[in-house]
Amino acid sequence: MGWVGAQGGGADPRVGALRVAIERLRRDLNGYAAALADRGVAEHQLAVLSAAASDPAPETAALRNALLMIAGAVGSVSALAPAVVQLRQAVELFGPPHGVPPDVPAGVTHPPYGGRLPRQFDWPAGH
Repeated sequence: MGWVGAQGGGADPRVGALRVAIERLRRDLNGYAAALADRGVAEHQLAVLSAAASDPAPETAALRNALLMIAGAVGSVSALAPAVVQLRQAVELFGPPHGVPPDVPAGVTHPPYGGRLPRQFDWPAGH
């Protein structure tokens, strides 16, 4: 059974979730009165995401890049964390996180390095 968006038709629910998450973070960012050094970066990247969300099939790499820039811009501002998490979840709907094979079931957590531990560095003898 397909999902039908508020605009009607067979709109992609991932795009709808992305739009909702963008608007929530934009609203929360506008309501955050304290000084935020990289507020302009976050607002610009939200505009980039809004433009991407107008495309029926946004480019996953561009979505992830904008998300990364936003996360870096807002830092660890706890008041914005729930909206950033919602945005991350909406972006992840477009594909698994970088390094995670596409055949891994959703909801499975993955260690870094694609599930493989890095090889131990072999020190030369005498070091």
